[in-house]
Amino acid sequence: QVQLVESGGGVVQSGGSLRLSCAASGFTFNIYPMTWGRQAPGKEREFVGDISSDGSMPDYSDTVKGRFTISRDNAKNMVYLQMDNLKPEDTAVYYCRRSNSNYWGQGTQVTVSS
Repeated sequence: QVQLVESGGGVVQSGGSLRLSCAASGFTFNIYPMTWGRQAPGKEREFVGDISSDGSMPDYSDTVKGRFTISRDNAKNMVYLQMDNLKPEDTAVYYCRRSNSNYWGQGTQVTVSS
């Protein structure tokens, strides 16, 4: 079955960096685009960015563009979210998702202190 497991969350000061990882299994990873989303307390889940199946076309929301970078390693069935210059408003649970599907990971908490 499809499994997505995020890791790498934690507490970081404003301006700091974190790298999230998502390990995928149970499907042919290299033919699917992948998405990162997040959900802050009391808010709807929102799109952060996605990446094409071959990693050539990442796309980002305007709120993270220029600060976050999505990459993937198809040999390892992994997708990554490098987050730089973090802000307190980036505090949320971060999820990876097989794009355009209902397959989500369990999420990893990111907390950015001011």
